[in-house]
Amino acid sequence: MAKTALITGVTGQDGAYLAKLLLEKGYTVHGMLRRSASADVIGDRLRWIGVYDDVRLELGDLLDAGGLARLVRRLQPDEVYNLAAQSFVGASWDQPHLTGAVTGLGATSLLEAVRLECPQTRFYQASSSEMYGLVQEPIQSETTPFYPRSPYAVAKMYAHWMTVNYRESFGMHASCGILFNHESPLRGIEFVTRKVTDAVAAIKLGQADKVELGNLDAKRDWGHAKDYVEAMWMMLQQDQPDDYVVATGRTATVRQMCEIAFATAGLDYRDYVTTSEKFMRPAEVDLLLGDPAKAKARLGWSATTTLESLISEMVEADIVRRRAK
Repeated sequence: MAKTALITGVTGQDGAYLAKLLLEKGYTVHGMLRRSASADVIGDRLRWIGVYDDVRLELGDLLDAGGLARLVRRLQPDEVYNLAAQSFVGASWDQPHLTGAVTGLGATSLLEAVRLECPQTRFYQASSSEMYGLVQEPIQSETTPFYPRSPYAVAKMYAHWMTVNYRESFGMHASCGILFNHESPLRGIEFVTRKVTDAVAAIKLGQADKVELGNLDAKRDWGHAKDYVEAMWMMLQQDQPDDYVVATGRTATVRQMCEIAFATAGLDYRDYVTTSEKFMRPAEVDLLLGDPAKAKARLGWSATTTLESLISEMVEADIVRRRAK
């Protein structure tokens, strides 16, 4: 029989790519989404990659513990992927309570629903490299201490340790993927990579003349979301649950990413990129660089997309979008 999966955050970047991957593997995919007045556009990412009609959308909210329990009881999924969150780091300083409730406590509510209603279900928690924050080691692995530097990172850290606690306390098959930055043409426009690639498209087409950014010297380990959802699935196919860093093992500055993006369109980023204090974080994360050795050794996973090809794909997609407007 085909396996059944429930994905929270299915309308986000990772949810869309994961839904496509699971559908290709023959799963029945249920995707949870919040009730929204913008229901006509909320599925745009699923439509972009051609799976909107194949995902069974379910109303639900991580803030509604009772609703989560009823949903899990009805579906009895083989696998649950918790990707839903208030996921924009910058907004978490303005909405710390909401971020804590959704990103942190929401994961606990879902874990509890699975424990009570279908404890045999395999559970995936989307942890984040932001948990490393003020990095304690130059290359971050599963054993590197966390030092979160934003309300988002603190909330993700809470959800991460609750997942570990449920695994150790109740014997649940619950795994965490500590995902480093991962991007795609489906990335939200508020994230720096997509903000840059959209600006490149606008400037190339004569629709804009500059883009304002924050710290150009921050270093990130950027990969492609379609590669990273493969790692999520692989974790839940293992005999034993565990936690894994998912990263490329290469870091680049925001400045270098801009250089790549503008060069893709034959432009020099120095002519168009300015900086502004309003885009600086209250507490900066200066360097993120993941060590994916464990994922490679245990899962057989490694990133397959270079930063150059990732950014090029995003620029091309944004040019197509802007031409269609």
